Amino acid sequence: MTEMTEEDGSATLQKVLVTGSSGFIGQALCRRLLADGLSVLGLDTREPGQAAAWEHRTIDVMDSEALSAAFEQYQPDAIIHLAARTDLEGKTVEDYEVNRQGVRNICDVVAATPSVRRSIYTSSQLVCAIGSTPKSDTDYSPNTVYGESKVATEMVVRETNGGDVCWSLVRPTTVWGPGMSQHYQTVLRMIDKGLFFHSGWGALYKSYAFIDNIVHQYVQLLHVPRETINGRTFVLADYEPFSLRDYLNALADELGRRRPVTVPLPAAHMLAFAGDVLNRVGVPFPYNSFRLNNIRTEYTVDVSKTEEVCGPVPVSFPDGVKRTVAWFRSA
Repeated sequence: MTEMTEEDGSATLQKVLVTGSSGFIGQALCRRLLADGLSVLGLDTREPGQAAAWEHRTIDVMDSEALSAAFEQYQPDAIIHLAARTDLEGKTVEDYEVNRQGVRNICDVVAATPSVRRSIYTSSQLVCAIGSTPKSDTDYSPNTVYGESKVATEMVVRETNGGDVCWSLVRPTTVWGPGMSQHYQTVLRMIDKGLFFHSGWGALYKSYAFIDNIVHQYVQLLHVPRETINGRTFVLADYEPFSLRDYLNALADELGRRRPVTVPLPAAHMLAFAGDVLNRVGVPFPYNSFRLNNIRTEYTVDVSKTEEVCGPVPVSFPDGVKRTVAWFRSA
């Protein structure tokens, strides 16, 4: 077991409640917590994708009564809140009400549960426009409706003081590795078939997070002294950004395929425009201006605070590539 510090005023950490436990990060996090010898209760609207070794309850965080009952019965020592709507398809902030009211419900039930000593609330890097450099934790500049909804998440947490326990906010970047979404699996399949291409030249540096590394950071935030995290915001990502070109080439090398060719940027724009037209008439063409812009936009984030508090991450970039391809081959 891992003990909380004296400053937390709590006994040994034994029970952790994870919302959004059936998601990509959630499942990996629950497995890690169990491996560390902790008891885990996962709450999600979905069943876990595989037989889960942790206790699971199908609960929507918008259901305040069901939440209260689960907390009262389980009496967790800590909570990690991951549950959210995370797609970019919504048209208004109201479409993402779970990212506001759902978080408020969690904060309220945390405040009403004396056993809880620590809470970690998950926000998003998109509370700030990609490429921007915020001057403070509350210097927001979202340029998507989803990003606006995550600003609301953070405002609720700050307004409620995280449920009046030791709390922190975390902003994950793009997460990759075994178990990642169908979108990123499609990239691997296209590389495997020799169909993927680089969109123009350039290294295109990105701050991504390997799944085992971001899980490690979440776990460390459970264990470090209260004064190092209380009321603070942490960006979760690998400490060294990598080149998107190097990443895709490394995946191709590990798959034993040729490296993607480079399509000159003018040609990439023409292909993206064609994709826009096809999308407008209902054809699900996978390459469009939105995707090209995402590929071409470099973003690196300051993770110095996270590194100082959480320490080294366990998986290197080359090992992450190997693990990802091994998982892809066995899936």
